[in-house]
Amino acid sequence: MEISVLLFASWSDALGPSVTVRVPAVATVRDVMEAVLARAGGRALPKPLVAVNHRYAKPESPVRAGDEVALIPPVAGG
Repeated sequence: MEISVLLFASWSDALGPSVTVRVPAVATVRDVMEAVLARAGGRALPKPLVAVNHRYAKPESPVRAGDEVALIPPVAGG
């Protein structure tokens, strides 16, 4: 299945504001992350938090067709 992933901050700088990745029909957040990292081509990017449908998700959380997945890297500010 294909999943659209929203990207922010350094992830967006590296890959654009969103990417679509292909994952197995039964997939997890971990599968999505691995697919996005493969598109990053070895770039060193900070470990993000992941949200599925506006809720933070763990690596083992399921992902279904039509879900909104977002990668949110750590940010600093003052």
